[in-house]
Amino acid sequence: MFADYAVRVEHSRGRRYPEPPHPYRNDFQRDRDRVIHSRAFRRLDSKTQVFTRRYSDHFRNRLTHTLEVAQIARTIAAQLDLNVDLVEALALVHDVGHPPFGHAGEKALDSAMREHGYFFDHNLHALRIVEDFELRYAAFRGLNLTFEVREGIIKHSHDYDPEQFPELAEYLLDQRPPVEAQLIDLADEIAYTTADLDDGYEAHLLSLEQIRSGVPGFDSLFQEADRKWPNVAEKLKFNEALKRMLDSFVNDLIGATQMNIQKAGVHNLDDVRTRPYRLVSFSADIEKQRRQAKSFLYSTLYYSPALDSEKREGERVIRELFEFWMQNPDSLPSNYREKAEIEPLARIVCDYVAGMTDNYIYEQHQKYCVGLGRQPPRS
Repeated sequence: MFADYAVRVEHSRGRRYPEPPHPYRNDFQRDRDRVIHSRAFRRLDSKTQVFTRRYSDHFRNRLTHTLEVAQIARTIAAQLDLNVDLVEALALVHDVGHPPFGHAGEKALDSAMREHGYFFDHNLHALRIVEDFELRYAAFRGLNLTFEVREGIIKHSHDYDPEQFPELAEYLLDQRPPVEAQLIDLADEIAYTTADLDDGYEAHLLSLEQIRSGVPGFDSLFQEADRKWPNVAEKLKFNEALKRMLDSFVNDLIGATQMNIQKAGVHNLDDVRTRPYRLVSFSADIEKQRRQAKSFLYSTLYYSPALDSEKREGERVIRELFEFWMQNPDSLPSNYREKAEIEPLARIVCDYVAGMTDNYIYEQHQKYCVGLGRQPPRS
């Protein structure tokens, strides 16, 4: 039973290229399956979340993070009586536009693009992937996803100015996205905040004492676990506290969003779209805890000296390869050379680099920037 403000698949704005209905899967279920079977989705298994596999293969990568976001988002959607099929499709596709080397890679790619008058945005790149790069069907390029999934790809975490992005006019930039899309961003925050605390602790880059002093919400939950299980191993108490932290975030998001919807007088999808603000949020108390945890992770983990060398190496690899292909476009694969005849070369080089896995981009750097002895000077 859907809420009145949920997206109904029978009311979908449809696909760019009409297709006959499937006998036993609705359109959002088909979108989910198309994402899962895409090459871009498979490549997430070899893309960095925070820790590269050169550090350890025990930690989350971009794919396992995506699966955790999908699990959390489905749970929230079910409690809010939303369209779980749409939410699952959006959760599974939300990170396919990320380049190799995590946020360090995104920073390096954006910097390289800005030198040529452009920029890199992983949401917009994800749209290019599902609209153009995936080649699986004879009748059209891309995955031919429904409007609602394509809209959610670009609007789940960011509001784009209609005047600055006229090419995205079809995606109703002057309106809020459905609740199904809005919840993806905070489900993502829940997933990576708790997961990064876990991986940081497992990697011995974050001590229990650091986490307890830097994340007060976690500390109170750890004290509860310590009182209940005083004699179990520290790691098990840590697990219990982190599990409860995740659960408290999810419970709060559900309750606060329900209250927001009620206070806003939302009765249908049009009401959601015409709100001047997003309806999915935490309560003030949990939002404060989320910000404290995020600030702690930035100051102690994301900019940790232990990870800095790999981040700098990743940024260097991207910068040098980007420069090489800008100077030597004939070294690009033939399909990218063909696209460069009708689109700016910088955009095509960006597309090629952004689609690479961590392993493959190292191979390409070795081949073109080291193996040929043509390594550009380091800045």
